[in-house]
Amino acid sequence: MSDQLYQERIVTLAKSKTGAGKLATPTKSARRDNPLCGDRVTIDVRLDGQERIAEIAHQVRGCLLCQASAAALASVAVGRDKSGIAEIRHDAERALGREAGEAGEPFAAFAPVKDHKSRQECVLLPFEALQDALA
Repeated sequence: MSDQLYQERIVTLAKSKTGAGKLATPTKSARRDNPLCGDRVTIDVRLDGQERIAEIAHQVRGCLLCQASAAALASVAVGRDKSGIAEIRHDAERALGREAGEAGEPFAAFAPVKDHKSRQECVLLPFEALQDALA
């Protein structure tokens, strides 16, 4: 992949490993695979009494983009419910050029992926796994 795609902000997010690991007692868990590239994401969540995320963890076997996206998602997911997660997914979609408007942080870091359509699913896979876990 080109150096333009893997910019410092994306590498920094991936290296942060925010939320990486497994929860001891998750309320819900889900796994998503991307058959095109082989990425696999497992998301564990512990929900509070109001269906808000109290704790989140992820295990990623995949590319740097998927790792960075999972870390970015984990950094902003705690305290949000299903509709709150949908709001931050819109930021990711805006960064990828799939929705109009400016992406908020930390997802603005994924703007370079806009020009690499085949890699956009790598960024969205953690959201798909979390959506399944919250269903």
